[in-house]
Amino acid sequence: MQLGMIGLGRMGGNMVRRLMQGGHALVVHDLNAGAVTALVGEGATGVASLDDFVHALARPRIAWIMVPAGEATDAMVGALADRFEADDVIVDGGNSHYKDDVRRAGHLAQRGIHYVDVGTSGGVWGLARGYSLMIGGSAGIVGRLDPIFRTLAPGDDGVAEVGLKSGTARNGYLHCGPAGAGHFVKMVHNGIEYGLMQAYAEGLGLLRGAAALPLPGGYRYEFALEQIAEVWRHGSVIGSWLLDLTAAALAEDPGLSGYTGDVQDSGEGRWTIEAALEEGVPVDVLATSLFARFRSRQDHTFADKVLSAMRFKFGGHVEPAGSKRP
Repeated sequence: MQLGMIGLGRMGGNMVRRLMQGGHALVVHDLNAGAVTALVGEGATGVASLDDFVHALARPRIAWIMVPAGEATDAMVGALADRFEADDVIVDGGNSHYKDDVRRAGHLAQRGIHYVDVGTSGGVWGLARGYSLMIGGSAGIVGRLDPIFRTLAPGDDGVAEVGLKSGTARNGYLHCGPAGAGHFVKMVHNGIEYGLMQAYAEGLGLLRGAAALPLPGGYRYEFALEQIAEVWRHGSVIGSWLLDLTAAALAEDPGLSGYTGDVQDSGEGRWTIEAALEEGVPVDVLATSLFARFRSRQDHTFADKVLSAMRFKFGGHVEPAGSKRP
């Protein structure tokens, strides 16, 4: 299929590469001309303007947006809508708030333009591993885009089945419901991610603290955290990809001296708590993990360094410039 991609950053560029490896034709656009040039060298069609982008796409057009959530996405959706025609499709693969999706889908429907929201997980590893896709939109349009989703998703990644013998979920992508449903599921996914990361970070912080001088001499332990993280990866019930990345960070630098522990949040954790308040559902762990990130910006601990290392490993997220090490 032919697809246009706008936004060629950490994820967008590699998604283009994975799609081209799967035989799809890509038209690419980004404010960074260097990013466009690099992908043209790999087989994509690069364009310098939004008008050229639209003209390069065959009808019905498909444009996939990977730009920051909020105003930037709203502006791009609006700009495309002004140039698109009935039956064209706009896909938002970023981290938009699901209520924004519902609003955009409603506005676009008045013009006959289809809107699909795709919660995308995979970070900087998606090119090799594939992307987990949580999709919202009308069933007919989602079905039309299935070849794209199938190529981006992991497919048969060797993970053992748990009983599901049919459907796309076992291949790493799922139509979750109407407009906004994909980003709602991704929002909760990221809230859970915060909690899992916090648990690993606090546990490793506790192990590191076992050497503290105030403890009685016979009860002090000098643990090799990189070895403990590694042993947990093999047969442990708490094994996971997040643990794999944590173990890799500790193997490279057991003291995580390259991190300050200034842990940012990208929005989805906050939205998860807001949704819990609206639904009246208790999310004690998820809320605490979000507030722990706020606290990390004032008082860094080793656990915060672990969190920061995980964020860098899976998403390429760097700490803010000027963060001070303790």
